[in-house]
Amino acid sequence: MREWMKVKSWTAGLQWLFFLFTNTVVIPITIGSAFQLEQGKIIALLQLSFLFTGIACIIQALFGHRRSIMEGQSGLWWGVILSMCYIAPAQGLPLSVLGGSISAGIIISGIITMLVGLSGLSKFIARWFNAGVMAVFTFLLAIRLNTIFLKGMLGIPFSAEEAPAQIDIPIFLLSCLVVLLTIFLSVKGRKSISQYSLLIGIIAGWIAYEGIFKSVGEAVNMSGEPAVGMFLLGELSFDIGIIITAVVAGMLNLSNTFGALKGTDELYKSETTNWQYRRSFTISGAFTIISGLFGMVPYAPYVSSIGFLNQTRILERLPFILGGVMFIVMGVIPDIGNLMVKMPLSVGSAALLVAYMRLLQSALGYFAQIEMTEANLYRVAAPLFIGIIFMAFPAEYFVSVPASIRPLVSNGLLIGILLALVLENTHFGHSQGK
Repeated sequence: MREWMKVKSWTAGLQWLFFLFTNTVVIPITIGSAFQLEQGKIIALLQLSFLFTGIACIIQALFGHRRSIMEGQSGLWWGVILSMCYIAPAQGLPLSVLGGSISAGIIISGIITMLVGLSGLSKFIARWFNAGVMAVFTFLLAIRLNTIFLKGMLGIPFSAEEAPAQIDIPIFLLSCLVVLLTIFLSVKGRKSISQYSLLIGIIAGWIAYEGIFKSVGEAVNMSGEPAVGMFLLGELSFDIGIIITAVVAGMLNLSNTFGALKGTDELYKSETTNWQYRRSFTISGAFTIISGLFGMVPYAPYVSSIGFLNQTRILERLPFILGGVMFIVMGVIPDIGNLMVKMPLSVGSAALLVAYMRLLQSALGYFAQIEMTEANLYRVAAPLFIGIIFMAFPAEYFVSVPASIRPLVSNGLLIGILLALVLENTHFGHSQGK
């Protein structure tokens, strides 16, 4: 019997579908809310995100890096765009102008990313991302993403406009049970069960949520017709400060590709080749351009896929492709999408928190490659701690910073990555390996 006809392939594909969905669904919702979009445009962003994420994953698996690595809307970009939305009112910048300028910057970033892939520059850029940079990047990314999902577990609305923004204790307790169940199945369960621990945790948590919180709804509202069109965040415009920040974010977003591919080298028992980098960047750049045209968050390989692969140990491409196909169907057929978006965000966040905890393993692997001399210690510690501290600072601390660089300076993840790149690739030297 062919592999694609086997039940285990489709079961693993369903687990990939839940991973793709839970990583994607919150992004267009929060972006639509931050830009105060009408319901039709938010629905359109959701459906487009499902559709293009599924397509991007399949193309990368078949023609790009050819690994089971989610190609999705970048968490780094997501944070930068939300940060710019929060400071726009203080600058007197209309959200439509902000959205149009972000779209312009995304398109430019996509073109540059494609050129990096087509020209083969990725071979040289890869040298900048040594063990010191990757250790800082992976650790900070894990903190940033797990902060988001812990917030979801606590029942705190992802959207800034929803109220009240307070901890929901019953929902948090159920989320904790989902986390404990998922970890227990992963650690103590037989291989046939531990491989599907995330899927089991999500389904069990969903059933429990429906049974306990019958009157409480976290489901996304997808009622209504999608507003079909381009530049959903605002007509194309050119605010130079916003565009510069967007282009810088796009260049730093390259770190996701290096992080995801280098991080899966050990799992796939092979070192990523220059051709894999070139094809991966070319495809990511193409989908980034598409994102700019429609007002979506740009694409990149997900470093968090490392945690998912470590958790499930399912490395084959077929289940990943099947998950991508099912995700495309969700984007094309609204009724199926409506069914999936009824999943409580707190339950999905709990399962993802477990998967993203595994990023610590990747970060520690990079730290282990560094000989911790006194110089190397400071070289790694400075960007790591400064990035974490900047993540904790409230937005009002940065009001005195010039508006053109405020979105960049106020993002702790970007600051940490930039500082690590500077310290590792200038006359300050670089972290020597063991």
